[in-house]
Amino acid sequence: MNIIEVNNLTKTYGEARGISDVSFTVEQGEIFGFIGPNGAGKSTTLRTLLSLIHPTSGSATIFGKDIIKDAPDIKKDIGYLPSEVFYYDHMKVKDLLKYSASFYKKDCSKRIKELVEIMELDVNRKIDDLSLGNKKKVGIVQGLLHEPKLIILDEPTSGLDPLMQHKFFDLLEEENKKGATILFSSHILSEVQRLCDRVAIIKEGKIIKLEKISTLNDDHFKKIHIETSHPIEHNYLRMEGVTDLVVDQHKVSFLFKGDVNAILKQIAAISITNISVVEPDLEEIFMHFYEKEEV
Repeated sequence: MNIIEVNNLTKTYGEARGISDVSFTVEQGEIFGFIGPNGAGKSTTLRTLLSLIHPTSGSATIFGKDIIKDAPDIKKDIGYLPSEVFYYDHMKVKDLLKYSASFYKKDCSKRIKELVEIMELDVNRKIDDLSLGNKKKVGIVQGLLHEPKLIILDEPTSGLDPLMQHKFFDLLEEENKKGATILFSSHILSEVQRLCDRVAIIKEGKIIKLEKISTLNDDHFKKIHIETSHPIEHNYLRMEGVTDLVVDQHKVSFLFKGDVNAILKQIAAISITNISVVEPDLEEIFMHFYEKEEV
């Protein structure tokens, strides 16, 4: 069963680009990633799904209901965390959460207490006294306090320190085990790899690839930087799997896709003073999808 169905969803802002003919589905119980560089159209898509803005054309359903006509009914079972959270500054955290819980016809007090403990949130502080990270924690608790069937998250970890990010991911996985479907946008590949079953890749407002995360991992690139004691020839590392090769005297960088042993064997013959092998930025990987798409 599909919890979300998006069909040719388009949103334009005059001559400015929004999203164009976006189509995808999210299955019940799935963790679905919506990924792309900043400005690719992720937030516009999510805000349109939530009927915070209306589409120019196309349609979408959530729980089998139309996102525009049935918006009030749909929102009862959705938890939403925007990329940036804004609150009544002079309100205390506990009062804000109590106010948020009042919109749902259920007692959320026990769940609020659980979430506050997990997120290590001081509910007696005023909103305007909180750091960006603590405001994001408030948003997380607010979005999950009513135990929604569908959780929609827009760049959820911005502002959270690494330890809290880890706790947040654990929390999402627990919600998913209890039956919640999760749709979240990100430009951070490691988040997507850890959590998602499938991903949609968006570029300039258009979906260019729908893929299982296992397949995306199979296509995974490594970013390799090398510093050498002697200059090397530019063509030395031109081999299968090497792209974006940049050679500047003693410094070399490139993307590599394939058997890492093959590239290490080639590198072993060079007099190396330093080497790093890291995950490339998601945008670097996107460039390969984009080039493939444009061929």
